[in-house]
Amino acid sequence: MILPKQHLESAKIFEGLHPSQFQPAGIDITLKEAYSFKDAGLIDFDNSERKISGVEPIPYQSDKIHLDPGAYKVIFNEYVRVPKNVAGICLPRSSLLRCGATLECAVWDPGYEGRSEALLVVRNPHGIILKKSAKIGQMVFIRLVEDASSLYEGQYKGENK
Repeated sequence: MILPKQHLESAKIFEGLHPSQFQPAGIDITLKEAYSFKDAGLIDFDNSERKISGVEPIPYQSDKIHLDPGAYKVIFNEYVRVPKNVAGICLPRSSLLRCGATLECAVWDPGYEGRSEALLVVRNPHGIILKKSAKIGQMVFIRLVEDASSLYEGQYKGENK
């Protein structure tokens, strides 16, 4: 079951949302920062050799950034706290898709909290212009049949405070 607005507000999953961020099936999430990738990352089976790609911030010009075609790391404004009986997924907003860009996100596990990151992929050959706090994604929360048997305790818990 997708969680309704009343449950999202009472569960304190997010704080300080603007009323326009509530959608019929989720919450609009907004752009805080964008980064270009500087080097290759390394992903292995048990994370013993994991190396996350280095990034470089892309500065805003006034309150806008122009992103050329390519892949970018983005950080959201919203700090999320996922309850033990919920999982979150994020999808790109349709306006982003209509401008030739998409958002790639991972699952938000029960117990995760933080200011999440995602991959923004610009495919429009002319790029895209994004204003600070642009609505780029929609988070949908799904209530689990029962509480998770364990909660997220990975290295990204509490990220980007």
